Amino acid sequence: MGCNSETTLVMIPAYNAEDYLSELITRCLSFVCNEHLLIVDDGSTDSTLEIIKQNKINYISFPENRGKGAALSAGFEYAINHGYRSILTLDADLQHLPEEIPYFFAKDTGKQVVLGVRHLDWRVVPFGRWVTNNLTSIIVSVFSRQRVRDSQSGYRLIPVELLAMIKMKTVGYDFESEMLFKAGALGYPVAEVPVTTVYDGSPSFINPFTETLRFVRQIWKRIWV
Repeated sequence: MGCNSETTLVMIPAYNAEDYLSELITRCLSFVCNEHLLIVDDGSTDSTLEIIKQNKINYISFPENRGKGAALSAGFEYAINHGYRSILTLDADLQHLPEEIPYFFAKDTGKQVVLGVRHLDWRVVPFGRWVTNNLTSIIVSVFSRQRVRDSQSGYRLIPVELLAMIKMKTVGYDFESEMLFKAGALGYPVAEVPVTTVYDGSPSFINPFTETLRFVRQIWKRIWV
């Protein structure tokens, strides 16, 4: 079994992920030590928590669903409190391949965000997701003064010192775009690694247009308030 450095926490937010979680954990453990893998159960109503316990993985469990941003925030706080240098996040639905985890470790300096960039083809992914990702990526790029090509990618490595400096206000899927916005404002560069685009038609808990409107409203307030 491979093992990541003790300086990096690998964290997975999970909500009703029983169909994928056992396989995901097995594949992650080829690259990550048990003690440096954390799963945040976001109030799942299926057997997600039982699967986590069976695999003896560190976890945080919410009694009710709070949103992906809240799950990520709990993982960030865990990383800060346990003295990690960086945190790597990936989603629980196997649309982020665990086999690509080493790409992020190779760029981990503790001083830059490393973003997994997908090649999103509108003919393959739902058109709403394609529009949403392109729009928010343009906005983030403008305000962070650097090119960000996949602002909604949840496959990313983040310096813990950055997380300790910023306060996040959102708890939904626009959380990830807001984090990039604030990282850019503080002068943290965003490096990229290419990752595989996986879309198998699995159900999504995101309403792309609603989340885009929320993010645009955030930007509007920053400009005019």
